[in-house]
Amino acid sequence: MKNYRENLLLLYLHKNWRPLGLSTLFVLCFTIVFSLSHLPLAPILYAVLLCLYIGLIFFIVDFLKFIKRYKMLKIAHKTITVQINQLPVPQNAIERQYQELLQILYKHKNELTIQADNKQKDLVDYFTQWTHQIKTPIAAMRLLLQSDQTEQNSELEMELMKIEQYVEFVLQYLRLENMSNDLVLKKYDLDGIIKQAIRKNAKLFIRKKISLNYAGVNFTVLTDEKWLLFVIEQILSNALKYTKEGSISIYTKGKRLIIEDTGIGIRAEDLPRVFEKGFTGYNGRAFKQSTGIGLYLCKQILAKLSHDISIQSEVGKGTKVIIDLETKEIGVE
Repeated sequence: MKNYRENLLLLYLHKNWRPLGLSTLFVLCFTIVFSLSHLPLAPILYAVLLCLYIGLIFFIVDFLKFIKRYKMLKIAHKTITVQINQLPVPQNAIERQYQELLQILYKHKNELTIQADNKQKDLVDYFTQWTHQIKTPIAAMRLLLQSDQTEQNSELEMELMKIEQYVEFVLQYLRLENMSNDLVLKKYDLDGIIKQAIRKNAKLFIRKKISLNYAGVNFTVLTDEKWLLFVIEQILSNALKYTKEGSISIYTKGKRLIIEDTGIGIRAEDLPRVFEKGFTGYNGRAFKQSTGIGLYLCKQILAKLSHDISIQSEVGKGTKVIIDLETKEIGVE
């Protein structure tokens, strides 16, 4: 508290050093003039003490006003992000000009914010519509490819699956900001969600000749089925992408879902950054297959579902993705 007052005193003195110095100079001038005029010392001292007394009273009153005004500005500093009408009343023409300038800048900033929000909304609406429309030709192409089961068509079907996955990325990325409006939280059977993800990637398991170790789980979780399914699908897709041979295992430990593969693994220096937006790491640069968006989306989605995710990995031995499905108990219908 002492340092606080000392700092305010220094600020006040720095702000008013000119009038204080000028007043002191006037007192000295009058004292010198009276002394040279050979006036008695007692009236001179009396006048000096009277000036000092009046000056001290003025100083204390003005300093208290300064403290009050300073506190008002500190409070406004914390709340000024919404509106600026909480600024102290200007005491002179200069302060009034500054506040008018702030009003102009604040109004201009609000106009730019509204324009940016409208552009962002238009962009989101366009890409949302585009992602829904592009699903129709993708579905038609899949039906055409399935009508003639050849090696080439199977290869094309795998590439089509990647296109569909990237389209899904776009849609989920656009929805992420307003994800809370789309949540349907209730108790779900985890086994059913996992099996949906497995079925979607079944052809890729078969094509790459990677075995799946999954015996089913008897576990319910408070979550949103659609969003958790997207996360599990993404993690399975990553495991399949970076596993050339071997197996992928899905199992639970307590309330943690673990997806473990025998793939190429992740370098130790890349592990702390795998959930960063746009980060691809050594594997992404080497294989040219990573977008740096998948794990970022997983992390953001799980955080909003009150879940957590972590990764353990060793180069050449595989990767273990751990989803902590522990949630705070909240009321759901």
